[in-house]
Amino acid sequence: MSQKNGMLATMFFLPSALFLLIFFVYPIFLLLKDSLFTYDLYDPASKQFVGFLHYVEIFTSDRFLKSAINTVLFIVIAVGSEFLIGLGLALLLSTGFKGSQFIRTLLLSPLMLAPLVSGLIWKFMLNDQFGIVNWILYKLGFLSNPHQILWLSNSKLSLFSTIIADIWLTTPFMMLVLLAGIQGIPKSLYESSQIDGANKWQTFRFITMPSLLPVATVALVIRIIDAARTFDIVWVLTQGGPGFSSEVLSTFMYKTLTRYGNIGLSSAMAVIFIILLLLLSSFFIKRMWSPSKRQS
Repeated sequence: MSQKNGMLATMFFLPSALFLLIFFVYPIFLLLKDSLFTYDLYDPASKQFVGFLHYVEIFTSDRFLKSAINTVLFIVIAVGSEFLIGLGLALLLSTGFKGSQFIRTLLLSPLMLAPLVSGLIWKFMLNDQFGIVNWILYKLGFLSNPHQILWLSNSKLSLFSTIIADIWLTTPFMMLVLLAGIQGIPKSLYESSQIDGANKWQTFRFITMPSLLPVATVALVIRIIDAARTFDIVWVLTQGGPGFSSEVLSTFMYKTLTRYGNIGLSSAMAVIFIILLLLLSSFFIKRMWSPSKRQS
């Protein structure tokens, strides 16, 4: 009977294993192989083995370092802002005030849009000639003329502009996850805190946040990984410019492959990028689901 169950389990597992081999393991193998060769996309006959030369070139490249710094800034500012804003909105909506259901539905509307569409919307809104953002700031008296701020063509503001668009797009996701976590906290904990005479800040600090921590960690891990590989919004808004001021790792890899035709170098960057994301994910997963955490 146990042998029959084992064969049945193997049959159920086989399609998933084949899918992983074809669409995950094999592409990763090709990526590793290509990273060890100098490889011109427009001249395949020029392929030559160079070993780890591409990896050395990456870690000594100022442009790669600039892209990595921009990616880290994008992650920290965007995800941090999304978490704080999403937490505030989740706490507000959890009170169940009149009209909260309608406002929640309205706030979730950005999630219905693709990142590409969101990028196009913000490209028009941040345009320094006819964008509504400058016009509103001008009408409020913050600007002397409606063309004063060059959101997308100023090297000091371009990365910040892409972050604004990302915050608008993905804050609803953070709000939704945190709201679900808040609504899952037992009411008895809050009733006990009221009996003990705890104020709102103490209730938030010692009940809401500790209970919300596992859900918040999951949301942060998902968003950090998603923000690290962001491409659509940055590409639509600035294409990494002006210069390299808003270039992130994903746009740098894309340009290296499509514009410069360097398959080997772009593959090496992709390998490093995947390793960094795996290490980051493993760190959070180990912290969350280690045996000691489960026992506690």
